Amino acid sequence: MAPPHRILIISQVYVPDPAAVGQYMADAAEALAARGHDVRVLTSASGYDDPSIKYARREVRGGVQVRRMPLSSFGKRTIAHRLLGQGLFLAQVLLHGLFSRRPAAVLVSTSPPMASIAALVIGVLRRAPITYWVMDLNPDQVIATGVMKPTSLPVRALDWLNRRILSRAAKVAPLDRFMADRLRAKFAGDAGRLQKLEPKITVLPPWPMVEPAAAIPRGENAFRRRHGLGDRRVVMYSGNHGMTTPVDTLVDAALRLRDDPRLVFVFVGAGPGKRCVEEAIARHAPPNLLSLPYQPLADLPCSLSAADVHVVLMNERLVGIVHPCKVYGAMSVGRPLLYFGPRASHITELLDEGGIGWRATQGDVDSAVAALEEIASAPAADLHAKGAKAQAMLAGRFSAEKLRNQFCDTVTATF
Repeated sequence: MAPPHRILIISQVYVPDPAAVGQYMADAAEALAARGHDVRVLTSASGYDDPSIKYARREVRGGVQVRRMPLSSFGKRTIAHRLLGQGLFLAQVLLHGLFSRRPAAVLVSTSPPMASIAALVIGVLRRAPITYWVMDLNPDQVIATGVMKPTSLPVRALDWLNRRILSRAAKVAPLDRFMADRLRAKFAGDAGRLQKLEPKITVLPPWPMVEPAAAIPRGENAFRRRHGLGDRRVVMYSGNHGMTTPVDTLVDAALRLRDDPRLVFVFVGAGPGKRCVEEAIARHAPPNLLSLPYQPLADLPCSLSAADVHVVLMNERLVGIVHPCKVYGAMSVGRPLLYFGPRASHITELLDEGGIGWRATQGDVDSAVAALEEIASAPAADLHAKGAKAQAMLAGRFSAEKLRNQFCDTVTATF
């Protein structure tokens, strides 16, 4: 019997940290370990959002050897804090990757963006093929959000790094076709490199963190009881409240509907974009807004199924740069979607194909209110039918087992 292949995974975030990147990395790592591979994860010993949270420096989780680096996360308060944490993390990863047993393969994602530096160095010096899991794109994101100019030195340096990792990687796995197109654009005007990139690309949507299951009925849902949601129709946004997923339009619409007893708006998660929710609650004390922290992964089926409709957000400038993974959690518990974003996007494709929700325009409070009033007035059977279609689509096209297996096949094909 052949000895197991060692797979080195580089990810600044990993479970039990609640950030989505870490959860997906853990799923992939454990699935690879279940195939008999020797999977090693290098990650941070501190929480990604809250660096005061400390995790075990060494442990085995789901058959995966996890080693956590100290002084490798200082929170997300400023770019300087992020860069300092990333720099110290990468220095430690390089030392470990260069002076431990040679890996048969390296798996790295775009979070943090500079992690690909370590993957490149280890891949070249240890002759290890790289799978590049593209979960978001930078510097595209900081350009689109106006944080940096396209001509700035950090942007040009990071774009150069992106082209290097795309050229060196054995496999490149973007999350949707819009993201794949953005990657191809990195080599615009360079037909030779674009031709070499094309066969490496495998578009793989992220799988749902919760398997499709019957939603917990209202009367039995502990989350609804605990937070006094009663019989009101719950519109929920659950996940990272980032600058790329602005909830302002939804909050403004909720304030306009504060006297409508049929609806309650629940915001679950954390991030800099949560400030507008907290400020609205502090300033107006509306009876229909509720702000809650991230829920434990084990409680997700209960919290997600407490909603009647789930909100998905997409900034128009960020199509193909970020992927709205939270859509799959909503679909997993059979809930329809209220989508805020541009027409040309992955979410619009799902809505058009399956008839599983409504669309409103970011910045247009009137369109949001109109969609929410339609949701409030819709018969329960209509909501159930849309949710059932969403769940059926998920089970067919986005099965977690199928997508995990496809991802593992992509990584192991590099050996």
